[in-house]
Order: sequence, then structure tokens, then C-alpha cells
Amino acid sequence: MALLSGQRVIIASHNPGKVREMRAILAPFKLKLVAAEEMELEEPTEDGDTFAANAKIKAASASRSTGLTAIADDSGLVVPALNGSPGIYSARWAGPEKDYAKAINLIKTRLGNLSTKAHFTCALTVAPPSGTCHTFIGHVFGRLTFPARGTKGFGYDPIFTPDGYSETFGEMDQNTKHAISHRSQAFKQLREELL
Repeated sequence: MALLSGQRVIIASHNPGKVREMRAILAPFKLKLVAAEEMELEEPTEDGDTFAANAKIKAASASRSTGLTAIADDSGLVVPALNGSPGIYSARWAGPEKDYAKAINLIKTRLGNLSTKAHFTCALTVAPPSGTCHTFIGHVFGRLTFPARGTKGFGYDPIFTPDGYSETFGEMDQNTKHAISHRSQAFKQLREELL
């Protein structure tokens, strides 16, 4: 399976921040990208127990609904000192109102004086209508920074400082973030195999 220039592909996400990032990362490949929300697709129940399982659920659901190839990402913040939380529940920690300030405060409270080491994980699944999915996993390692800094990015970006940098993802130039992020690591693998 290969993704071809001009091919119509569904971005199986209702998260505007993820859609924006995925469009930016995929821009050089001239795919015709359409977000799930633009297609008025239902959000499937993400009941997998790993990032990869949830990415597959989203991509396969969008592909089945449209008859087109779909790309989905499931990603989140993993804090080892919190037994891997929020992990696959990263979006749910922000609640239905997507209040990431609340989720960030919850992490800070639970963390207390424990280690601030953390990483983002991204599982990226491509689901063609034929049904054989391909999944790629990317990580970026760093530490949590409090208080939150920066208004760029989305979600937990303002509290995550990647290793080797002094700026949080929330402060960082978005081109720099796209070059090193967990999502870009997964997309790099996708490019090498499918584009």
C-alpha cells in the first residue's frame, strides 16, 4: 500500500490541533486531506487499552464510513512517576469541556515532589479500504515544567520541555516542534514506508 500525490485521505480526528499539525506535516506530499469533522463523521468509542489500539479504531472507523484511506493518531502524555498516567486517557483528563488547564493542575497536584520525567507517545495508523492497517509509533522524551509556559501548540504542550531544549512545546516555534515531536517521529516512519 502507498499513499499517492493527489489521493483523498481522511484525517480521522475531531481535534483541531491534531488536524492542523497533521496537515502541516503532510503538506509536502500533496495529499487531499479532509478532516473527519468536515465529513461529519461520528467519533467512534475509543475503548482500546493502548495508543495503537485506539488509533486503529479511529482510522478503521473513518475508512469504513467513507470508503477512503484514513489516517488516525492516538497520542498522549506519559508520566512514569504517575504509573504512566494520563497516558491513553490524556484527553479524558481534560474532561468533555477539553479543559487542559484543569488537567495540567491535576498532574501537578498528583506529581507533588516526584520525578518530572515524561514523554509523549503517538501511534499513527493508516487504514485503507482493503482493511490492512499499518501502525507507526513515535516518542519524544523530556520533562514537565510548571507553571505552564507558552500559548502555541495545544493540550499539554505548555508543560512539556523536550530533552535538549529550554522551551516548552507551548513556547516553541511550530516548525521546530514539528521536526522533533512524537507525531513527527511516527510520520517519519510512515513516510519511509508508505509515501
